[in-house]
Amino acid sequence: MKKIKLILLLFIASATIFVGCSEHGKILKSTDYDLKYKKAIEYYEAGDCYKALPLFEELMTYFRMTERGEDVYYYYANTQFCLKEYYLAAYYFKRFTVNYPNSPKAEECAFNSARCSMLNSPEYNLDQSDTYKAIDDFQLFMNHYPNSGLVDSCNTLISSLRSKLETKSFEKAKLYYKMEKYRSAVILFNTTLEEFPDTDFKEEVLYLIIRSNFLFASNSIETKKEERYDNTIKSYYTFVDQFDSSKFLKSAESYFKSSQKELDKIRNVN
Repeated sequence: MKKIKLILLLFIASATIFVGCSEHGKILKSTDYDLKYKKAIEYYEAGDCYKALPLFEELMTYFRMTERGEDVYYYYANTQFCLKEYYLAAYYFKRFTVNYPNSPKAEECAFNSARCSMLNSPEYNLDQSDTYKAIDDFQLFMNHYPNSGLVDSCNTLISSLRSKLETKSFEKAKLYYKMEKYRSAVILFNTTLEEFPDTDFKEEVLYLIIRSNFLFASNSIETKKEERYDNTIKSYYTFVDQFDSSKFLKSAESYFKSSQKELDKIRNVN
């Protein structure tokens, strides 16, 4: 009995799929463009974007110079977005704003174009070209629509994207530190602070600059040690000026005191 029920369910499912595909095939072959327009929207609104896409592609050409052209273009861009084709969606959303600048949907499409760039933004450890593009796109949106209700959303999303760039910058510097390339690490840690002055990593960055300076000095030739221990001391003062109760304070003080001792030795010899 259970087998019969299973076979019946499979038959019904197969028949439903067949009818659906058969109907879609007939609509694709049809020359009734009003029907195609109606069904494309039905498919899209039902979330069946794979079926909607080829219909909208055809309708884009057919209705291009008509009153429906704007709506078809809008739905086509959104269908690409629905299918997670974000590069294509971004392109068509942007083209919509160019082709229909006075449309009430232009603002939405401009914002969605920037959203697509954001969705193309990868993990922080990968190339961040799309992240920079997304930030630029959101900024352009706010410049063009300064009174938009979406400005706050843009600022929030830009902040999130910048946080990813901040993490990449910090982790890159930390990698050089772990590789014992201390001079390069100090340069990159300082770059992180310059580009992201309010970074959440600031306390650790300043501490790692002290440690990197100290280790760099310790491994330097004698003629360079004085200058580099002096840099360690300067970086310590910068650190304690901002984080005088830091969890890294005890360790930072040890590098400071060791640097002072090394400088005393060097200067007494000289």
